[in-house]
Amino acid sequence: MKILGIDEAGRGPVIGPLVICGYMIDDDNIPELKKLGVKDSKLLTAKKRSSMLARLMELSDDMVILKVSAKEIDKTRTISNLNKMEIEKMQHIINLLNPDVAKIDALEANTKKFHAKVACKIDKRIKLVTENFADKNHIEVGAASIVAKVHRDDEITKLHEKYGFFGTGYPSDPRTIRFLKDWIEKNKEFPDFVRSSWITAQCIKSEKEQTGLKDF
Repeated sequence: MKILGIDEAGRGPVIGPLVICGYMIDDDNIPELKKLGVKDSKLLTAKKRSSMLARLMELSDDMVILKVSAKEIDKTRTISNLNKMEIEKMQHIINLLNPDVAKIDALEANTKKFHAKVACKIDKRIKLVTENFADKNHIEVGAASIVAKVHRDDEITKLHEKYGFFGTGYPSDPRTIRFLKDWIEKNKEFPDFVRSSWITAQCIKSEKEQTGLKDF
């Protein structure tokens, strides 16, 4: 039986892409994931996640990794919302890989409604499991969370190398906020790897514009 786990990394940051992973594995190989120590990526160090990646690739039956750029996220939010976009990406992954069972870390607290939103555009023969904290409770989803996080971290490392260190990219990180403020001070507009539609980015830009008006 083919089991597909789906999870994402980078939903909340103001900088960098959102990465969604669909990780499919034959249920006969599930014990190997347990041996490897697979769990929710947030419970593992970056070094441990990276060390698992090659073996996870070997054990998978198939895999899809979707990277949604900050620019695409901003564009989506002008006509829709992030949840709807992610659901469409998840449906695409499920239909592409055609598993026997698909398990998803639900984006919404009301898992019954979330289940219905996903189920409406996938093959009815596929058993769909949608749960909050599925990355902790289902090892296949944990595997997907690890792969997504490693790829997200790789993208952030590339941005650090090109533009300078800005921390995690999350609004709660003071290093990220300092980077954004410095960027706006020098360039007036955010680059395309920043989610300009995020309230954090909008407030920083607005604050700078208000300061400019006072100076004028």
